[in-house]
Amino acid sequence: MKLTRLFKQSLGYLILVGGGLVMVMPFFWLISSSFKAPGKIYVFPPQWIPNPVRWQNYVDVFTEVPVFLYVRNTLIITISSTIGTVLCTIVTGYAFARLRFKGRDTIFSLLLATLMLPYVVTMIPIYIMFSKVHMVNTFWPLILPNFFGEAFYIFLLRQFFRTIPVELEDAARIDGADRLRIIFQIMVPLARPAIIVVTIQAALDNWNGFMQPLIFLTKQALWPLSLGLNSLQRFETGLDLTHLMMVLAVFMVTPVVIVYFLAQKQFIQGIVLTGMKA
Repeated sequence: MKLTRLFKQSLGYLILVGGGLVMVMPFFWLISSSFKAPGKIYVFPPQWIPNPVRWQNYVDVFTEVPVFLYVRNTLIITISSTIGTVLCTIVTGYAFARLRFKGRDTIFSLLLATLMLPYVVTMIPIYIMFSKVHMVNTFWPLILPNFFGEAFYIFLLRQFFRTIPVELEDAARIDGADRLRIIFQIMVPLARPAIIVVTIQAALDNWNGFMQPLIFLTKQALWPLSLGLNSLQRFETGLDLTHLMMVLAVFMVTPVVIVYFLAQKQFIQGIVLTGMKA
């Protein structure tokens, strides 16, 4: 009996380790390729350990690409959009969870229905709308929509708010607290795990965004890291800059990995504790 259980545990750990190695392999290949000389990335059989290690790639990328400009643009878009998403999601999620008004459930159902709409369906109308108000080639088309909320995040916080006892709000109301004070001094601290999930996910979505910047930003001075990375694919000149693409990709991926490892506990806790109360 003990041998059977030991065998099952060993098999489980073996599967987990194997799966982990498969997931880590692309990241390891990315870092390895960033230290390789041009032309040695696609050699066969694959060269997992670069020989020689070419540190010059990390110097050349700053001469070939305006890295600091791309990082600044990415931070502007990411920080502004994330703030808008979190603020709107908190207020809207609370309204659907606690306020009683006519048509609330119908509006919430329509909101959830928008999850079924792919971005390509709304892409052209949104572009026309922003072009009419002369906002193309500005950061506003990438920032303003986030201040109107995201359906999935609103659903996530709405479900979490519904798990918080109503008696806490009643006690605060008796003490003279208004609606905004109840939201930001009582509900927000209690919903911290779910809010952390929304913040992390919204920040990652905006940091990695490619399609929207590609549509709205044609000036290089406004490009984020994703478009800067894409610009290194110079097919028309035949110049191979794959090694620099790998370096820039490392710069783009590293903050994401750091944020995940620092906040993985809160992220998992937020997902687990988010209630599914109807």
